[in-house]
Amino acid sequence: MILPIVKYGDPVLAKKATPVTEFNEELRQLVENMFETMYAAPGVGLAAPQVNVSKRLFVMDCSGGKNPEEKIVLINPEIISIEGKQTGDEGCLSFPNIYFEVTRPKRLIAKAFNVEGKEFTIDAMDLTARCIAHENDHLDGELFIKYLGPIKRELVMRKIKKRIKLGDWK
Repeated sequence: MILPIVKYGDPVLAKKATPVTEFNEELRQLVENMFETMYAAPGVGLAAPQVNVSKRLFVMDCSGGKNPEEKIVLINPEIISIEGKQTGDEGCLSFPNIYFEVTRPKRLIAKAFNVEGKEFTIDAMDLTARCIAHENDHLDGELFIKYLGPIKRELVMRKIKKRIKLGDWK
């Protein structure tokens, strides 16, 4: 089932999400629905707060559905280490059609739980590292506009206000 994606301005996006404590069928269904929603959007990552569920989990697939091995869910993730930097265009499903350059770690190592509640570690590079860093920010109530300087942030805010006025931000 495709879930509605909340847009910037919704209070759930500014809250720190709570840890997942139950690994059950309800969680498995949420994860399945989040993958379906992410692919339909289309995107490469989707955090639970973006579908109005304030829980610490996100789904990602940097292959866009082309490589089943890249379909990953991270539950209660914790970034253990980061190294290097990469700068590139980044978007967010809660900021439709808004993209700008963001600097993220080139490599990161994170530990998390899978949908069965088994802990694992992921050593990620490049786009995968960028995606984990971006989605993990969502779980802490932080959005990618925080990486903008004040002038660029103001320009993005004006663009959003104009789209709200035109009814293009639902």
